[in-house]
Amino acid sequence: MSPHPQMRTLIFGAWVVFYISFLLLMRRMWTGKYVRSPLARALLVNMVSESESGSEIQEWYRCSPDLLGDEMKPLFVQSVMDADTQAFLRKSEEKSGWMFTQLYHSFFSTVFSPIMSRTSINGFLGRGSMFVFSADQFRRLLGIGPDWKTDRLLDLGAGDGGVTNVMGSHFREIYATEVSSPMKWHLQRKNYKLLGIDEWQKTGFQYDIISCLNLLDRLDEPLELLRDMKQSLVPKTGRIILAAVVPFQPYVEIGGRWVRPKNHLKIKGKTWEEQVTNLSSEVFSKVGLEVEAVTRLPYLCEGDMYKDYYLLNDAVFVLRAQE
Repeated sequence: MSPHPQMRTLIFGAWVVFYISFLLLMRRMWTGKYVRSPLARALLVNMVSESESGSEIQEWYRCSPDLLGDEMKPLFVQSVMDADTQAFLRKSEEKSGWMFTQLYHSFFSTVFSPIMSRTSINGFLGRGSMFVFSADQFRRLLGIGPDWKTDRLLDLGAGDGGVTNVMGSHFREIYATEVSSPMKWHLQRKNYKLLGIDEWQKTGFQYDIISCLNLLDRLDEPLELLRDMKQSLVPKTGRIILAAVVPFQPYVEIGGRWVRPKNHLKIKGKTWEEQVTNLSSEVFSKVGLEVEAVTRLPYLCEGDMYKDYYLLNDAVFVLRAQE
């Protein structure tokens, strides 16, 4: 005989109470003294949270140009915290405090993570927006003014289109690619022109700017992507804006699992400056690209019930085809 309906309801209710209590306990641990322990920092994969002091925030943008080498040193553009970055952080802190929303998100992620990618889960929930650069930082890196306008932008792996929107005011046509179906819905709602991941190279036209933001370390064939981008640029004036997490640790997400890519780029160097220099001399030059400008920026992601936001160190390059 099956258990009495009231007993099943009681068991389910007890399980929900236990689950919520466990999450609240974990939130207390991760936002308390344990977050500063070496173990917690290792589990976060070098991600840090909002409790940073002013000096630590300056580290997000710090670079020692002398360590970049003679060719890269004059190409470095110093970035700083600006109003748009601060606004993103405040919004992330506010969302992190929505307790019942965060409990629902955590429950959904726990149930579906074995069968769905983290990107798709975030797309369904409408969370996990990314921040790579502000509009001012984008313009300063490209050396353009607020009124600069050109034809086509292609944003590869555009996610929910948040960063695409930062760049979009400068372009008459905006194209995007994305593999996650929930993220595609967000892009379609914003009226961006979606292209297939094997289609954007074969449209018959070329792009003035191709953005490839934090995608190079998530692909099986990163060198092939670089070659395709180079061939798809408008000759002479076309540019690639490419962001890469440093230290460079390539993994490919397959159904919620992370595996090594088939073509594993091994970037030499221990410091941010050494890896940036190696990317330029050993990776970009191999496919006929050269660095026009580079900056260091924090790669920010909206947080959850444990953290107000998450952070990784980005190197953001402007690349052009070698003449």
